[in-house]
Formats: sequence, structure tokens, C-alpha cells
Amino acid sequence: MAFQPTLSKFGVPLVAGSSGIGMLQPKFKHRFRVSLQNFGPIGSALDITRQVMKVGRPSLTTPESSATSYNNIMYFAGRPEWQTITFSVRDDVNNSASRLVGAQLQKQMNHFDQTSPLAGINYKFFMQIEALDGGIDGVLENWYLEGCWLPSVSYDEFDYGDATGYLDINMTVRFDNATQDQTIMPASQPPTAAGVLLG
Repeated sequence: MAFQPTLSKFGVPLVAGSSGIGMLQPKFKHRFRVSLQNFGPIGSALDITRQVMKVGRPSLTTPESSATSYNNIMYFAGRPEWQTITFSVRDDVNNSASRLVGAQLQKQMNHFDQTSPLAGINYKFFMQIEALDGGIDGVLENWYLEGCWLPSVSYDEFDYGDATGYLDINMTVRFDNATQDQTIMPASQPPTAAGVLLG
């Protein structure tokens, strides 16, 4: 009897009487990279990239609105709102990460002079989150977060009872907008004729 490979039978049959067509490789959680621009002092925030432990992916909430008419109610999308994400970095012995975080907090509010900047452009930064394929240059997914700032920063606690743990810095990032490339989020989507009439 000839050898019958089974790898092509994995997955979900798409039509009656067929076998599976194979499964797609998932993206792994630990293969990612975070890059920041205009974070803290002027220049590169490479030390933050080297110390990243965890970062959230954007999530969007779109509330519904409605319009009443003679015999019915029509529902449509309201103002979408991007939710905050969490961002955690290791607090290294050179204070590289904590120095950058401290500089960013000072940009948002000068805690020595008790002064604040005139406009958001003076302290907001840009954040790029990339899903990687495990190689050197392969990028599977790109998130671009614009108008970022830190509404909260939490410095990890000391603990005499923990001999193997290390300190980290946990941040909440609020941003104005997020977009994707790799053809995941098209630049434009023309409406259909029916959509124009109904919407």
C-alpha cells in the first residue's frame, strides 16, 4: 500500500465530502518589536525597544447612534474610540528605560517647575508595533499609533521575599489614532450604491 500523507487532511473541510486543506501558521505572541519616536528627550528611544516585555494591541469601540422616523428606527455607527493599551518595560541597572520614561513624564508635566506644555504636539509621541515572523527582517503586521501620551505610569514594587524577580515599569498609553499596513487596513473603501442610499 502506498504511503498516504495526512498533513493535507488537517483543518476544516470547506465543501461536503472534502478533507481539510491544511492550517495556516498563527502569529506568535513573543515575536514582536516596539519602536518609539519623540518619546522623552529628542533622539532615539532605542533603549526602550531593547527593554520591552509586553505591549497591548489596539482595540476599538464604536458606539451606536440611532435616528427615529415614522414607523421605525435606523441604527448607524457613532464616533469610534480607541481604547488605551498597556506597555511594560524592564527597569535596567543603567536606568536607560526609567530615564526615558521620566523624561516623557517631564514633557507632559514639568514636576519641578509645576508647568505644563501649551499643546499636545509638545509632548505626544509616535509608537510602532510590529508582529515579526521569527527571521531578521520579516514583518507580518504593522500598527502605527499616533498622538500617544502616558496617562498613567506604575513603577514596580520592591520585595525582600522575591529573590528571582526583577523590577519593571508599567505604562498606560492613550493615543488618537491607529492604522495598519501589510494590506490589512486598506487606505480607502468606496461605498456601494446601496450604502449611499441607505446610509
